[in-house]
Parts: sequence; structure tokens; C-alpha cells
Amino acid sequence: MTRLVPRLFLFVLIACGGSQASTEAPGASEASSSGGEGTAPDGAPDSSSGSDAAGAEAGSEGAAGNEFKLQKSDSAAGARGVHPSKIKPSATEAAMKFFVVDKDKGPLIGIVIKLTAPDGKSYYTEETDAEGYAEVLVPVGKKYELEYLSLGRRKISASVPVSDKPNQNVSLTLRYKRHDRPPPIRAKKGAPAAAEEPRFILEGVEFDTGKATIRPDSLPRLDTVVEYMSHKKSTRIEISGHTDNVGNARTNQKLSEKRAKACREYLVSKGIDGGRIETVGYGDARPIASNDTEDGRQKNRRIEAKEL
Repeated sequence: MTRLVPRLFLFVLIACGGSQASTEAPGASEASSSGGEGTAPDGAPDSSSGSDAAGAEAGSEGAAGNEFKLQKSDSAAGARGVHPSKIKPSATEAAMKFFVVDKDKGPLIGIVIKLTAPDGKSYYTEETDAEGYAEVLVPVGKKYELEYLSLGRRKISASVPVSDKPNQNVSLTLRYKRHDRPPPIRAKKGAPAAAEEPRFILEGVEFDTGKATIRPDSLPRLDTVVEYMSHKKSTRIEISGHTDNVGNARTNQKLSEKRAKACREYLVSKGIDGGRIETVGYGDARPIASNDTEDGRQKNRRIEAKEL
């Protein structure tokens, strides 16, 4: 049987962190290649698929459904990273092979890609290796929503349909692009400016007033951190608590520390090794907005996470 190896192009992959620190995501554009090897347009990841795949689509950030065609390529079946591929396609499963690259830095190590089927079941790659490569087997005949795992808030930014044909190899090259950073920390009068570090505001994590009791509607946000740490096994994080400046500074510091520890306890209860999580409470020492307004004070009452 003649093996068809189609090729597709995605746009910039941006697993969004909202107002969080640097994250990236899949975006979308229609593009094509006449077959064989090729280079994606600047800012647009290229992808190739093998053995009777029929098409794919992706969406730019905040949009979905932009379509583009798969075309022939000879490289999908032989795609590999530092080591030979460990997976093989079959009649029921397609081999998804990813290369994640930064325009300026080249291949990126330690990225985990999540693919979610229409029934809600998710499939995860391992962390990308020194070639930016990762792979996973997925059932054929489904359309998968694609995203990078991130500590920041994520959006589904691309979808890849996998046909029901047997023995498919699908190779995608995904390009990272830096996204929005969180608001800078405001130094107190007379204090040196805080060093800017990649960090993520865990928006939606809230507590009962004056307590370290996590509100139930905050748990889904913390579950995304559980998911991230479950699949990115190399990572260690710091969780930091922050308050506004209302009340006693010492009391605020203790409260912020208790809230950070409460988040850690929740992650540990979900199976994350506590040795991978450090906590600290900064109280009102690191505001990101003015404490002169209610809106500013609300922004300052927050939980942040950063990788160590």
C-alpha cells in the first residue's frame, strides 16, 4: 500500500498564562507545502503527518476553527528526538510526534503537550528532550484540542483532527512565543526594586476573609497546578502568598504564609510530593497595584507560583 505522508502548518503555539509570566500557545493560520521537507513561515509551527491522514485545523488565541490542509512529506515516520522513537502507530492508534522550538533559542527542553479528545479524555507527552522532541499515542478518528501545560492560565489554541486511517505518523513542529508577563512588583518607598522573575499569578484562588481556608470554587485552578506537576515531573515550585496593606503588617505576613501552605497541602493531598513545593508569605511587602483603591487591594491579595 502506498503510504501518504501529509504535511500541515500550525501558527504560533501559545499556552496562555493570561496576565501570568512568560507562557506560549498554539495559534493558527492556514499554510501549505508542496510536499517533502519545508520550513514553516516565521511564527508558524510546521507539522507533517503520515499514512493516510486527511487534514488538520488550529485556532489563534481566543479563536478556533481555522482550517488548513495536510500535505505530503517524507519525514513523519522517521521523526525522533535524542533517542529513537519508542512508539509505533497501529490500526487503532496514531503516533503523534512533536518538536517544540523557540525562534531565538532553538529546541526547548521540558515542555509537556496535552491533547484532549471530544469525550474529555486527555493524553500527555513526556517532557521534550534536548531536541525539543516528545511523543504520544492517541486513538484514531478523533479531533484533539492541543495545548502546552503551564502554571499559568491556559487556553485551547489549536485542534488537530486525526483520521480513522491505520498506521498514522503525525509530526508537528510547534514554535514558542513569549506571552504577557504579570504586573511588576512595586517597591516600597526607599526599598530597592524587586528582581523580576518568571512567575504566575494563580488567578481565581481565593480564601475566606481573614482566614487560610481555600474556597471550593478555587480548587479547579489549583487542579491545573496538580496536572502540571503530575506530568512535568522534573519541576519544583515556590508558592507565595500576598496580601493588601490593610491591618497589621505582621498579621498579614503570617496570614499570607498560612495561605501559601494551605495551597501546598492541597497539592500534596492530590499526590504531589511535598518536597517539590516550597512556600513563603510576603504579606503586603510585594504589591503589584496601588493599595489606595479597592481594585488595587484586591489585585494585591493573591497567590503566585514560580518554578525553582
